[in-house]
Amino acid sequence: MVSPPPPPPRRHDEGLHAISPEPPISIAGAGCRQGPCWVQCPVPGPPRCPPAPRNGRKVGGLGGDLTPCCCLFPPQGLPAAVGHWPPPYPHNRPRCRPPPVSPSCPHPPSSPSPAPPVSTWGPSPAPCPTPCPPSPRSAPTAPPRPPPSATGSSDGAGHPPTPPGPPTQPAAEGTETQLDDFVGAHPDYNEEEEEQKYYRRKRLGVVKNVLAASLAGTLTYGVYLGLLQMQLILHYDETYREVKYSNIQLEDIDRKVLMGINVTPVAALLYTPVLIRFFGTKWAMFLAVGIYALFVSSNYWERYYTLVPSAVAIGVAIVPLWASMGNYITRMAQKYYEYVNYKEEHVQEQQRAPRGACNTYIIIFQTVFYTCFHLSFVCAQMPMLFFLNNYLYQLNHTLFGVKHCGTLSHGTLPGFNKTVLQSLPRSINLIIVESALMAAAFLAMLVVLVLCGSAYRPTEEIDLRSIGWGNIFQLPFKHMRDYRLRHLFPLFIYSGFEVLFVCTGFSLNYGVCALGLENLAYLLMAYGFSASACSSLALCMLRLRRQILLLAGALVHAALLVTLFCWAPEPRHLVQAPLLYSIAVLWGMGSALNKTGISILLGVLYEDKERQDFVFTIYHWWQALAIFTVYLWSGLPMKAKLSIMLLTLAVAVGAYLWMEHKVAQHVAYRLPRIPRPRHKMHGYRYLEEDDSDETGSEGDGGKDDNDEHPTEATGGDELPKDDGDQLG
Repeated sequence: MVSPPPPPPRRHDEGLHAISPEPPISIAGAGCRQGPCWVQCPVPGPPRCPPAPRNGRKVGGLGGDLTPCCCLFPPQGLPAAVGHWPPPYPHNRPRCRPPPVSPSCPHPPSSPSPAPPVSTWGPSPAPCPTPCPPSPRSAPTAPPRPPPSATGSSDGAGHPPTPPGPPTQPAAEGTETQLDDFVGAHPDYNEEEEEQKYYRRKRLGVVKNVLAASLAGTLTYGVYLGLLQMQLILHYDETYREVKYSNIQLEDIDRKVLMGINVTPVAALLYTPVLIRFFGTKWAMFLAVGIYALFVSSNYWERYYTLVPSAVAIGVAIVPLWASMGNYITRMAQKYYEYVNYKEEHVQEQQRAPRGACNTYIIIFQTVFYTCFHLSFVCAQMPMLFFLNNYLYQLNHTLFGVKHCGTLSHGTLPGFNKTVLQSLPRSINLIIVESALMAAAFLAMLVVLVLCGSAYRPTEEIDLRSIGWGNIFQLPFKHMRDYRLRHLFPLFIYSGFEVLFVCTGFSLNYGVCALGLENLAYLLMAYGFSASACSSLALCMLRLRRQILLLAGALVHAALLVTLFCWAPEPRHLVQAPLLYSIAVLWGMGSALNKTGISILLGVLYEDKERQDFVFTIYHWWQALAIFTVYLWSGLPMKAKLSIMLLTLAVAVGAYLWMEHKVAQHVAYRLPRIPRPRHKMHGYRYLEEDDSDETGSEGDGGKDDNDEHPTEATGGDELPKDDGDQLG
């Protein structure tokens, strides 16, 4: 009987039972089916041989043809330390392993010799074959030993049996190596390189979100303006009204539609923050774009009960759409900063970035957005350019009764002919145009739904809405106590004045009065192209002080307002076209600098992600109030309108410069404290107070790191001081 080295201890993670070292054991061949190579069983047990393969399957699942291993018998005279035999493993079943497949095995396979199963302990008359040389994977560390003789008493020279040497690595080590190769890291894996690729994809995703939101805003506003302009021109023609809608008083319906669009946003400050926090920024955008698509669909059947309710819905959605859009673009800039500086500690800990760290990306992303958005004025002219101009009379007919233009006019183009269509468009053609506009609105919805990612992480969305709906309702009003925001109110109002003035007062009382209704589309397209191109001038804020951009836009508009105040073009004189187009281009440049500069300024001043939706809501609410005021003053003389706008612009510039002066002097501003989230659930995230990943949850109370809080701060508000890097 031969005494091979004992099996080494097994690891518990090799898929078999872990065992402790055992004393040397005897090997017997009776009842075993011999194979090409001798293999040790990892667990000693009664003399059983593994079953033969069934249905051509390989038993053991380790690969190669199965040849059962030889059986192990208990040694003669177990030491007392070993205990009973067989050891108490589950079901006392040995776990045998098929031999590893090795091309270096010199023993050819032999046919198994069947033998009756052995049920008693005792020696076996036939030994197992000689072990194979170890494979490279499971090469033993000990030096090779000579093969044992058949008798087990001495070697070939008659020397006594060699005592057992140090334990050799069994075939189990090869399986462990295979397992490590399977589940371990790839040898060519570079963690740093893969991390860089991951955050590069994240940054590309942010860029995709910005471009998708810009495209959706362009399509939405372009479809809205284009449809509204086409319908107002069609409904203005008295022949069209009498022939198609003689009994529904379409002119009165148009007045109520405009009232619904312009009056409803007055109440937007009450519900916009709640709407954005309830649905989330992305879904608020999607809902608002869907309401614009509803307005388009209502024009398929022009009745009071379709047009007026859809116009009221548009008024409800105006402020939420542009507030969520401005918040979304600013949040994308902050996320891009996080993905660029992902190795910074404050980014990994989800803490607030240093003040001014995101300014570069805010400037770039807001510039991209307004470059695309101002193209909506170009897209809005497509229905008129390709469809409606084919049915319009020439200027000699439409402007026959017009006596005064420009600064001498009163109201909205008095004396304009009530008949502007030389032939009525067919209903099928109107349906085709409205279907194209509906397809564009539906495309905008799909862009927001599919291409725009979320502005916040899911846990951040939970924290933003968990501060309490009463607090969400109050916080916009509390933010108005900040002097920086109060000093910007006149600038917000002028921003609403100028965009509606260029679409109504200038385009009608100056452009149409001199060039005719057929040239209205070209005049507004010149404004849109100019505004889109000049929006890129906002990139100068990367090198220049931020005051320069807003002051340059205000200076351009002031010069144009003075020019318009002093100039009254002659009706039906096409020689004045170059001057009118030049004014439209310059007005577009001033509008681009104004709107892009305001959005950048708000993103720079209010970097906290908990405040941005409130701030943009206030901005667009004041802008909506200004648009409502322009709607009310439509009957005033042109000189009164220009005087109001010029005065508002002067006040806006003065208030803005005073605000910048106070910021430069580090005058403390008052910000309302954002309450901590109150989570009603008790999940794994909220078992500890510090588990929340809200901004400022690390003990800073939601305040800036370098803010100062004077002792006279009352009412739970913050009175932080600004630092020097806000000077531009």
